[in-house]
Amino acid sequence: LQKLIHLLQATDDPLIQEQALITLSNSAAFSVNQDIIRNLDGLSVIGGMLSNCIPKVKEKALNALNNLSMNIKNQEEIQVFITQVCRTVESAPLNSDVQLAGLRLLTNMSVTNDYHQRMINSIPCFLQLLSEGTETTQIQVLKVLVNLSANPAVTRHLLRAQV
Repeated sequence: LQKLIHLLQATDDPLIQEQALITLSNSAAFSVNQDIIRNLDGLSVIGGMLSNCIPKVKEKALNALNNLSMNIKNQEEIQVFITQVCRTVESAPLNSDVQLAGLRLLTNMSVTNDYHQRMINSIPCFLQLLSEGTETTQIQVLKVLVNLSANPAVTRHLLRAQV
């Protein structure tokens, strides 16, 4: 895992970045690896890939963070990327793999109320995706909105959102 994280930092080759992110994402299926990746500063390295202009690299980084977000301690570190993930969801092509990967990560990060405040500015976007997206996009958006709606502090933002 350490070598993969170093490789991810050291290369500019998008194909190598994509493969390293896929491997890290698959490794994150095991909770012990989630802790190891966090302890090796892998979350910030993977999060740094969110600014990559290659859609496939960005998608794989979102997928890796999504798998890593199943760990509460990892969520504490991943939360710094929520605003960037929301912007990615808003700017990605409608129904794209990048958009769906971002929505899946936001779904996991919104399971608890801890990070809802970081997502409320994107509520109008979520509602727009609900009306314009494909069924797959709509389902992912609904999961985020259901999680947000469970928080009474978000209710007024949901009801006042202009679409």
